[in-house]
Amino acid sequence: MWWIGALLLSLVVAVVAALRRSPLFTAIGLFFLFFSFLRSLSLIIPPIPAFVLRWYLLLAGVALLLYFSIREETFERFKAPLIALLVEREMRFLRVPVFLLFPLAMAYMAYAYTKPALSPPAESRTIHPEPPVEFSFRGKRIKVLGLENPLRKDRANLARYIAEGKEIYYRNCVFCHGDLWDGKGIFAHGFNPAPLPFRGTDTIAQLPEGYVFWRVSTGGPGLPPNATPWSSAMPVWQDMLSEKEIWKVILYIYDATGNKPRTWE
Repeated sequence: MWWIGALLLSLVVAVVAALRRSPLFTAIGLFFLFFSFLRSLSLIIPPIPAFVLRWYLLLAGVALLLYFSIREETFERFKAPLIALLVEREMRFLRVPVFLLFPLAMAYMAYAYTKPALSPPAESRTIHPEPPVEFSFRGKRIKVLGLENPLRKDRANLARYIAEGKEIYYRNCVFCHGDLWDGKGIFAHGFNPAPLPFRGTDTIAQLPEGYVFWRVSTGGPGLPPNATPWSSAMPVWQDMLSEKEIWKVILYIYDATGNKPRTWE
């Protein structure tokens, strides 16, 4: 547990404070000791929420500053190490690394605070959300219910459509969904949630082709509210592929994975 490191650091600082009789090091030691105490409480009670912990630490810092600045003599000794670090010549070898490490530490804290979380949200995920009654495809309204792949009925050209769908897949989809249709493409590790696999019986095998056409055409931005908080990184493919090209790639995906699309009945 990383709070143990803070506890050890506070003990080291306390030893330094005792040896140097410095109010500054005493304040730092007490601050880290208080921080370690708050974190260690999670061993016996539920963890303190992060925003509450930050408020406690802020109040502790203000209280320590007030305590050591009440008496002028104590405050002068409190400031002495800081002033020495800034102006004394013999401290220049310590001054350079401190001035380099401090902004780096602040930058890391800002990054750690703002970076997106990779852990899944607490809410359950709706993998196949209910589609809308209709959606817009390049200005044309298409009803989802009962929508079928018009190319599947053209038996004479079906093999050619599948071959053309394979080319479209490997130009556009393979990077996320993988060349084995397992959702493990070269970009898949960068997304949360990861791209869905097409192999097996738990994804497209459960879906009519019209449903898949709606998802591919509208991508992540087309997901309904009940699909959140999981979202999707899939682009709006109707902006890049024609209606016929999307139907072709759907034909190829079902054919390559050995799945048959469900019917609407």
